[in-house]
Amino acid sequence: MKINRPIRNLALGLCLACFVSPGLKAQTTTDSTPATPADAAKQKEVNVLKGETQTDQTPTPAPAAPAAPAAPAAAPAPAAPLSSPAMTGPLAGQAPLVFDSGPLGKLSVNGIISGFGMVQGDHVPGDGRADADLSNGQIWIQKTDGKFQFYVQAGAYNIQALGAPFSNVASQITNLYGPVPTAYLKLVPTKSTSILIGELPTLIGAEYTFSFENMNIERGLLWNQETAISRGIQLNQAIGKYLALSFSLNDGFYSNRYTWLSGSLAFTKGAHALSFVAGGNFNEKNYFTPATPIQNDGSIYNVIYTYTKGAYVITPYFQYTSVPTNTAVGITQGASTKSGAILASRTFKHGFSLAGRWEYIASSAGTTYDPSLNDGDGGNVPLNLLFGPGSSATTVTVTPTFQYGGFFVRGEFSWVHAIDTTPGYTFGPTGVSNDQPRGVVEIGFLFGDNIVKK
Repeated sequence: MKINRPIRNLALGLCLACFVSPGLKAQTTTDSTPATPADAAKQKEVNVLKGETQTDQTPTPAPAAPAAPAAPAAAPAPAAPLSSPAMTGPLAGQAPLVFDSGPLGKLSVNGIISGFGMVQGDHVPGDGRADADLSNGQIWIQKTDGKFQFYVQAGAYNIQALGAPFSNVASQITNLYGPVPTAYLKLVPTKSTSILIGELPTLIGAEYTFSFENMNIERGLLWNQETAISRGIQLNQAIGKYLALSFSLNDGFYSNRYTWLSGSLAFTKGAHALSFVAGGNFNEKNYFTPATPIQNDGSIYNVIYTYTKGAYVITPYFQYTSVPTNTAVGITQGASTKSGAILASRTFKHGFSLAGRWEYIASSAGTTYDPSLNDGDGGNVPLNLLFGPGSSATTVTVTPTFQYGGFFVRGEFSWVHAIDTTPGYTFGPTGVSNDQPRGVVEIGFLFGDNIVKK
């Protein structure tokens, strides 16, 4: 799993940005994440009618008719949010605060500050029934014009996923992606081509890494099998009006070993988008950390469809993952997962919206070699990708949201039900409960050009 076991004290790690360049996740335009700009506000046309004073005989000029009051200028269309970081909604990003940086030109700045509280049933040993923490304390700076661009996202984050114990901000920054989780240089040789170099959002999956980017507060079980942030180089190429290709050489699950190839091909037309995504390790290494699980030695495949029209966004997708047999890295019998999910959101009037997610995932059994067993002679232990070898699970998540300007508040109810589990691998104090309900509330502010002077 991507999330390590909890450390109990709360901590904040806020940001200091450095300069590198712009970033995104599994999408396929020249920027690796398709932009979702808001529709520009329509401007009214004002026709000014002019009157004249007419006389048949004019020994002296008639006084001119009073001038019609000048029509007020049409309000300019509001600036649109930028496409980075990618946000699926229903949360809407803010247009950036733009300033002149001198030799670097115009830079755009956005940020977020948010916190969450969580209550859960059947918590595991070391976890709590209730927890609270900062969920995001981040700022992102980007240059979006010219041949040389960049994106830097820095600060604190809490990446909470279904089925994983709570882990505080300090431990996540230390054990996962550091205080600058995304930063890269972007080269734009043509309008249809871009090259990203640095710490990049993954191309894999339909959910992004940070809570504000997604329909739901917590990431799902499918996300927990996927890469999130990878270091490497990525080529993005638009092909005609409807196709976009992305290809990346990277370090997979943040392993700092550049043995992963990832790619996506997307077709987008009107309300419909269909993506084929794949990634895998071509030179497996026996190297594991909290950010680099055993899945780093495997491969992932996605088929993702998205329908976006009016107030609706619906995304069903299928995922297959595999960790193959490889005795050189201690995998004596490989394992795999097959899964599917449906994510959907509906916006209503006055800032209200409702999002939901359903998932099903099934894993096969596998084994790994542990040389510490059998008095040093070694032995096989289960290779667990879910809730024990051969287990499966289903989840349901419902997330109502209210947003007014940059302020937002979200509630969430989620339920995980595990099937065919191994005792000790699920929930509760002894790891034998197959169900875990959770309730979460997140409150925060997204900011950009909505920062105003007194």
